[in-house]
Amino acid sequence: MTLKEIYLKAIKTGIDNDPRGRETVLKGLEVLEKEYSDMKPAEKDFFDTESLKNPYSDSRILNGDSDADIKNILVGIDIEVGEVVLADSLKNKGKGIDLIMAHHPEGTAYANLYSVMHMQSDILNKFGVPINIAEDLMEGRAKEVERRLMPVNHSRAVDAAKLMEIPFICLHTPADNMVVTFLQKLFDEKKPDTLGELVDLLKDIPEYRNAAKNGAGPNILLGSKTRKAGRIFVDMTGGTEGSKDIFASLTSSGVNTIVAMHLSEEHRKEAEKNHLNVVIAGHIASDNLGVNLLLDEILKGSSINIMDCSGFRRNSRTN
Repeated sequence: MTLKEIYLKAIKTGIDNDPRGRETVLKGLEVLEKEYSDMKPAEKDFFDTESLKNPYSDSRILNGDSDADIKNILVGIDIEVGEVVLADSLKNKGKGIDLIMAHHPEGTAYANLYSVMHMQSDILNKFGVPINIAEDLMEGRAKEVERRLMPVNHSRAVDAAKLMEIPFICLHTPADNMVVTFLQKLFDEKKPDTLGELVDLLKDIPEYRNAAKNGAGPNILLGSKTRKAGRIFVDMTGGTEGSKDIFASLTSSGVNTIVAMHLSEEHRKEAEKNHLNVVIAGHIASDNLGVNLLLDEILKGSSINIMDCSGFRRNSRTN
């Protein structure tokens, strides 16, 4: 497969598994296309035309020839300068690394991470939160994240990959979409009665079972094993944590339990105030599950070899 084929397949798979629904995503791309066509030439100079085909600003080819043939990929949850140097070292030792793949964004994909957060509004609306409330709160939170990212030196790892002439890609939201869709379907089908049963379901999944053995597995942040799970909302995609002020609306819309990758202390306090149960599935374990599910789809019919690093462990469900 070429680098471009891997990238395009990842974006398509992300869209197919987007919790908003494929039609909503494609409609958003159509609206953006119309906005772009109405722009003045000076505005178009600074417009990211890749966003007309890829709705996920945090997932991009960061370096390399898109027509490059890929046979061996070094995959990690976080790829920073150290991992790029590792890839170069492996390359020099005859390991034949053709591509570095990160889950968490770097470079321009990191700088524009906040842009993907707006998808959370439509997801919240599907769970009964009025769209005006969801959009208003998300707009403020996205601006907050944008301000936080402004001073970050986001190009370091990409610069290292360019100097060492190693292709580099990051796939964030497409993988997060995979884990959300997988877990939401699991809970909707199995309907765990209590939080204890919910955690047991998570621990039956290899990525979470392995994390639990290493002290980083699922745990109940708010609630107890005997608490009723009720209506479960898997909140794991859309860039990063949304607004802490959304929990009152979630409670009002009938959500009883949130299953998240992680939750800040500020968010935890607001969730507790609104009587929500919260289960933390585990950040890196959830990322592992999402990346593994995404790779299963991308690599179908190919003979590409995966080497794992930086917190990632390959676990194929297709072989």
